[in-house]
Amino acid sequence: MKTNVGCMDRLLRVILGTGLLVAWYIGYREVMWLLIGVVPLLTGLFAYCPIYAILGTDTGSMKK
Repeated sequence: MKTNVGCMDRLLRVILGTGLLVAWYIGYREVMWLLIGVVPLLTGLFAYCPIYAILGTDTGSMKK
């Protein structure tokens, strides 16, 4: 898999995913929060987003 998620995008995904998993752990025990938290966390950790691949978007190669 070619990476298509940039550094800032990865950081935001990991923070969002972790926050949703923590919310699930501390009390919002609905499976929805768990599933919604896992997706951005995994896409941030692996730096690959299947939706970006379908749309042809690549935030990892943006020029400064």
